[in-house]
Amino acid sequence: MLLNDGTEVSLNTVKRTLRKQGLIKPRSPWKRYHLSGERPEAVKPGDLVQVDTIHLWLGNKEKIYVYTLIDVNSRWTYAYATKRISGGETLKFVKQARRKASFNFNCVQSDHGPEFSKYFTHMIKTRHRHIRVRKPNDNAHIERFNRTIQHEFLNQLPKNVRVINRHLNGYLRYYNQERLHLGINLQTPSQILQECCQAIG
Repeated sequence: MLLNDGTEVSLNTVKRTLRKQGLIKPRSPWKRYHLSGERPEAVKPGDLVQVDTIHLWLGNKEKIYVYTLIDVNSRWTYAYATKRISGGETLKFVKQARRKASFNFNCVQSDHGPEFSKYFTHMIKTRHRHIRVRKPNDNAHIERFNRTIQHEFLNQLPKNVRVINRHLNGYLRYYNQERLHLGINLQTPSQILQECCQAIG
């Protein structure tokens, strides 16, 4: 806009001015970015499992959180609501998902949120990969699932951890066993997993 008005100014000057006026959120000194490493191909179930959290505001600065997980190959999903997030809670969630899944998790991928900290990376006992910084498309499958579960399920319920978890099993059963997915040629995740088992067996 400044250039269109005939005013030449460097980008650094604009950033500095915005920062002085408090219009740019400063980066937290505690924020740690992690090296991504090479992204594995999702050739079979478990090769690439994406995990994320949905933050639901209750008001008065209170939130509840919904952990979400999706297997990129089969589109099999799992979710769980909780009152807080941390590396320990994330670890517990992924272990729950592993018990529910019929396949092993070879690589777990997340963003750089504090719940996916070094503690989680160290304790997960499988490869943990972070997406590239400011590249949410690296986690496109889980981001799309987050939109779907909010639209089809979470928006229909009161923001209460017990209520959400009470009804989640039913929704996940529908999503994994009945809902047809365009991304996997109008099949269900359960059908993809069954085909993989037959191919191996």
